[in-house]
Amino acid sequence: MPTTFSENNRLPKKLKTSDENFIAYHSTDISELNNLPGIIFMTGYMSNMDGSKALAIEEFARERGQSFVRFDYFGHGQSSGNFSDGHIGIWLENAISVLDQLSEGPQILVGSSMGGWLMFLAALARPERVAGLVGLAAAPDFTEELLLKELTEEQVAEIKVNGQVTVSSEYDDDYIFTKKLIDEGRKYLILNDRVEINCPVRLLHGIEDVSVPWEFAIKIQEQLISTDVEVILLKNSDHRLSKPNNLVKLRSVLDEFVNCF
Repeated sequence: MPTTFSENNRLPKKLKTSDENFIAYHSTDISELNNLPGIIFMTGYMSNMDGSKALAIEEFARERGQSFVRFDYFGHGQSSGNFSDGHIGIWLENAISVLDQLSEGPQILVGSSMGGWLMFLAALARPERVAGLVGLAAAPDFTEELLLKELTEEQVAEIKVNGQVTVSSEYDDDYIFTKKLIDEGRKYLILNDRVEINCPVRLLHGIEDVSVPWEFAIKIQEQLISTDVEVILLKNSDHRLSKPNNLVKLRSVLDEFVNCF
């Protein structure tokens, strides 16, 4: 395991990366008293590891005696780096570093929105380490499948001229989309062909999600080669999937996975 450091228990630990940046993270101690898989949570685009879903999963893991890691990607939250310099490739490297260096044994990967894309990519890179996948409004290939179809001609032109565009969001902060994000995203598209993932997969999606339509979960299901895939549609739920009833459903899905061990 790597050498990590923190100033006190309230501050995140820091995992140094090869480029002298660091990934900020929180983790629970690995229990040696059971053989349960660990859980790693991967946040969404421009989100951070302190959201309600991450904290709810951390509480669940503590109750069950499972190891758990939540972390911020490069340029996100409390990690180092300029957000506009980030892209899918860098964030995938972060996710794999966390999987390789901050966890042991089989892991359940939980990915929210863009984190769902990174979850699938990490599972493809380390299939022997992944016990199951839980997507929360998972958005693989979102740069190509969703973003470019939603941007106006003027916004696309601004990206070409200025290298990025700022788009109003229904959430707290406006979104920044860069040319680098879109160009690099094309190197990591997975839905154009069958996705060679065999582990159990659960895809939770809100019917009222306007950022990633629920039909997208059906498309993902169809492309996965795994025969153990379920799409769980949640009524009166939006993209965030952070309402109390959403978190209850998430816990039940994690319970199902854990009870298989």
